Order: sequence, then C-alpha cells, then structure tokens
Amino acid sequence: MTSVRAVGSTLPSIRAAAELARQELLRRELVECQLVAGIWCHGFTVSQLRSIRASLPPTARLVVAKNSDVAAAVAGTRWEAVRPFARGMNAWLFVRSDEIPPALRPYRDFQKEWKLQLNDFTGAVFEGRLYSPDDFAQLESMPTRVQSYQYLLGCLQMPAVSVLAALRARQEAMAQPPPADEPAPTPPADK
Repeated sequence: MTSVRAVGSTLPSIRAAAELARQELLRRELVECQLVAGIWCHGFTVSQLRSIRASLPPTARLVVAKNSDVAAAVAGTRWEAVRPFARGMNAWLFVRSDEIPPALRPYRDFQKEWKLQLNDFTGAVFEGRLYSPDDFAQLESMPTRVQSYQYLLGCLQMPAVSVLAALRARQEAMAQPPPADEPAPTPPADK
C-alpha cells in the first residue's frame, strides 16, 4: 500500500490522529474529575453498558477506552496512579463531583441484578490515593456532602445551644419573684 502523504510531512497518520483524539477526549474527562475508577467489563454486552450508563448520576460518566489511551492521557497528571490497573478489559468511571457513593452505587446494583461478582472494580484514584478493589468499601461508605454539612452544622450549633440554654435558665431564675417569707405561726390562744 502506498501512502498519499508526502515524504517528510508533519501530518500524523489517520491511526495516530485518531489515537490522539481519543486521548484528548480522555484528558477532557479528567479535567474536573474527583474520582477515576476502572471496572472489569469482560463479557459485557452493549445493552448492559447502556443500562449502567443510564443509571449513573449526571455527574458520572462511564467510558470504554483502550488502556494504552488511558495510560497516555493520565501521564504526568495527578491521575497517574491509575496506570497499575489499566490492564485487561476495563471500562472507566469518571466522577465529577464529591458525591462518590451515589456514583458507585448504580454499578453495585447492576452487579447484584446481573449476578456479576467477577466483574468488579479493578481500582480507583481519589484525592491522589490509589484504592484497590478491597478498599472500595471505604469509598462506598464515605459521607455525602449533605451529610458532612449536617455533621459540621451540628458541631457548630451544639456549643451555641448550650450557651443559650444556660443564659435562658439564668434569666428565668432572675425573673422569678423571691420567695415571700411565710407569716410566723400565731401562738395558740390560752383558754
């Protein structure tokens, strides 16, 4: 097969251009990402992948990509820890919010529904830390942002409530009239 490109051309081949385009799409996914997780997807059908994608929250996206493209996209970024589990048949879950458990739960539900225990998470990177499949319980049990705010608000509110209760008790004690002296008992009359 002969090439139409001129010798010494600076244009990449179609295959190289397609590979660069795929890597650029993956880099864009990583820009606002909070978590990247690999899912072993060997044997998944297209309808199963569509089912998973449909159940994900709007802040999460499932992408099936070549591991070499993922490895090239994460090179030199904070997501480079993904590389060790970029082997085999993987789908990649990109989560763009702090709400990690709600993003992981749809896949766990899918696993239970289809009885796919072998098709588990291969690993994840969250806040620069690599999570192995055994560590996913930590990610799945993390409090959501709303739960964290509720806890923080409760911590901030308790001292104020205690101070207000003490002030209110003091004010009520001061507002009560002092106890009146009881009249002295009258001596019994002599007969």
